[in-house]
Amino acid sequence: MRVAAVYDVHGNLPALDAVLADVARAEVDVIVVGGDLAWGPPPSATVERLMDLGDQARFVVGNADLAHVAAFDGRAPAADPVTPDAAGWIASTQRDFLAAMPPHVVLSIEGLGPTLFCHGTPRSEIERVTTATSDERLRGLLVGVEQPVVVCGHTHRQFDRVVDGWRVVNPGSVGLPFEGRTGAFWALLGPRVELRRSEYDLDTALTALRAAGMPDSFEKRLSFSLIEPADPDEVAEFFERKALDSAD
Repeated sequence: MRVAAVYDVHGNLPALDAVLADVARAEVDVIVVGGDLAWGPPPSATVERLMDLGDQARFVVGNADLAHVAAFDGRAPAADPVTPDAAGWIASTQRDFLAAMPPHVVLSIEGLGPTLFCHGTPRSEIERVTTATSDERLRGLLVGVEQPVVVCGHTHRQFDRVVDGWRVVNPGSVGLPFEGRTGAFWALLGPRVELRRSEYDLDTALTALRAAGMPDSFEKRLSFSLIEPADPDEVAEFFERKALDSAD
């Protein structure tokens, strides 16, 4: 089995379409969509595009997906200015789809063996693993995990690292990467781990996203992700400090 790991789309439909075109050429058996589908514009079209993948796709819930569902239901305050707008733009069937996504998917991949897909860490969709995470902290996040390979997202930067008997891979983010350069990032798994980048025209994409009603708050996120990319090491260190603070 060969798998495409497609994570953290965040409503960036032009980036998603570029990745799916490359995925089709890679002739994979399964596409794992690793959460945070629709936080960003245009959410409805993005979720619909992913739902149309049908039986080829497996889905893992992300923190933004849960925030969408909560905001759609009116039972929890949104934690940011993007979610209320995006939650209001999805249909009830899409809300139900997001709510039904599981926290984990396990697949046996050629050359890699049993592989666990999650969003943040195997135990939480909001915990962070970054390029700055120490081996000691990473070991603690993997306690009890039986699979030798773990694929996680949430921090929007690609990595492939080994600690003890585990291999931990982050495919990066399709729609809102922190790589210090433009592009849509994903991973091809089986029989090796290949960290991939798909190119697309950012100016054309921005025009399409603005036409879809992209709120200013999300365009500010895109600014330091893609328009004027922030230093990826500084972003990783920022996320790592937040992870350590939340663990205290």
